[in-house]
Amino acid sequence: MTEKISSPSGEIVEGSSVTLTCSSDANPPVQSYNWFKEKTLLGKESTHIIPNISSEDSGEYKCKSSNKHGSKYSSVILNVMYPPKNVSVSISPSGEIVEGSSVTLTCSSDANPPVQSYTLFKEEGTSPVGSGQNYSIINIMAEHTGLYYCVAQNEHGVLNVSVTISVKRGQSLSAVWSIVGGGAFLLLTVFICIYRSRPVQDVVQYSTLRVQCDSVTSTDQQGEAQYAIVTFHHHTAATE
Repeated sequence: MTEKISSPSGEIVEGSSVTLTCSSDANPPVQSYNWFKEKTLLGKESTHIIPNISSEDSGEYKCKSSNKHGSKYSSVILNVMYPPKNVSVSISPSGEIVEGSSVTLTCSSDANPPVQSYTLFKEEGTSPVGSGQNYSIINIMAEHTGLYYCVAQNEHGVLNVSVTISVKRGQSLSAVWSIVGGGAFLLLTVFICIYRSRPVQDVVQYSTLRVQCDSVTSTDQQGEAQYAIVTFHHHTAATE
């Protein structure tokens, strides 16, 4: 008994229809045909049709032909081509993105043949900001915040996916100095108020003053009265 399988010549692309035909020379003629993929029985005809073939249909197919004198197997391997699918973009490192740090976007996709090109675009931009599977932004700024698209392409199609980058603004040096300077100004003003409130009689005394300086302001407490409670010891000469 001799047996052979006829399958499509050339490339098999996802979405097309494929017909597998099993033929055998036997005497007496073949009494039964059975088609298998791995260990799964697919059919009992000499012809097996796969309509709208997909990537999951790739693999080895076997035909078993039998008559009363025995059985024989033959096989064929189908390699289904398909455009990019399951495209994804990962951001590294994960977590909060702060100004001044470095960020890498990595595109990945399943495709057959493998993806030939990755291109990265920023929302509302007409020109790509990068190409290749990895794209790094060194010293990232708040202006980099936005939606990015990774476009994956091979000879059978194109697919894109988006990811959002949100950059947290860092505290500028001027803002830090403003806070520090405001605190120093507040402290100095309180001591001036205390100094002006001291008694002038010729006596040694201990005093506790509650001083209100309505003009004291800071970047943190705009327009609120500031108070200080101070205990001090001083001595002044009596006036004649």
